[in-house]
Amino acid sequence: MHKLAIVTDLHADINRLTPADLTRLRDYLEEQQISRLHLAGDTANKVDRALEVVSLFNEVIPTTFHWGNHEMADITQEQDFEDFSNQQFLNFKTMALSEQKIFVGVNGWYDYQFSDMKDTNEIVRLKNLFWYDRMIQRQGTDPEISQRVCERLYQVLATIPKEKQIVLATHFVPQAEFIVQHTGKYARWNHLNAFLGSKAFGETLDNFENIEHVIFGHTHRRFGTHQLGETTYHCRPFGYYFEWQLTKEFVLNNQLAEVFNPTKMRGVLRRHQAAFDTYKQTHLLEEFQRSLTIIDY
Repeated sequence: MHKLAIVTDLHADINRLTPADLTRLRDYLEEQQISRLHLAGDTANKVDRALEVVSLFNEVIPTTFHWGNHEMADITQEQDFEDFSNQQFLNFKTMALSEQKIFVGVNGWYDYQFSDMKDTNEIVRLKNLFWYDRMIQRQGTDPEISQRVCERLYQVLATIPKEKQIVLATHFVPQAEFIVQHTGKYARWNHLNAFLGSKAFGETLDNFENIEHVIFGHTHRRFGTHQLGETTYHCRPFGYYFEWQLTKEFVLNNQLAEVFNPTKMRGVLRRHQAAFDTYKQTHLLEEFQRSLTIIDY
């Protein structure tokens, strides 16, 4: 039996993960006899940094990757978004895991369909105000890009024999079941659902009954494992340090806040940086374990 591990949203730079930290995580994967690793986007903000992380893991475990939106902000050539020239880049490509299982990687994108806003101009204005992706320079509108992604994905999946089982990793949210609808004073956050994923992407997947597993991230909310029809969906993003479970435990156990609100934790952590760094080193591996999806093949 072999094991494929998938990790999304490692954010090695924002999380200030050192080579020693990453080596600890790699050593754990090796101890667990992981046969292959796939990094499913937002490994780092800079392409070079993401490639360094891929290289470190690949020294011990065969490692593939595709982009998330954060790496895309550092891409300047249009072809590098979907056809980056690197042997380990797995986007619109298939890899045979076994005689029965085929692994597919695809960046994905978003088409605004998960938002409660209907005015496309307003959605674009919102994106350009503060969303990270305003720095990404691509050809076409977001819905046009998403449509191209779905069409190309369909073509790839259609080449896989129906008797084969498909494991697919993507970055963005593929199904509405994983979109949180906020209420009350947080209802305005529903506007940002526009940038989380694509309804059409999920509909593309629904055409293929032999898709056994779909692994994704981007939402920074861990949904765990859910069965939708014939497909098992997995969402366990590593996420930002101020969102982690270990951070919540550090803050609440030390009574640094009455309520844990990730958006307000960065200042709290800066004021207690040394203590947090020590706690982080002790519990980082546990956080990594929570973010792992492992598929047997």
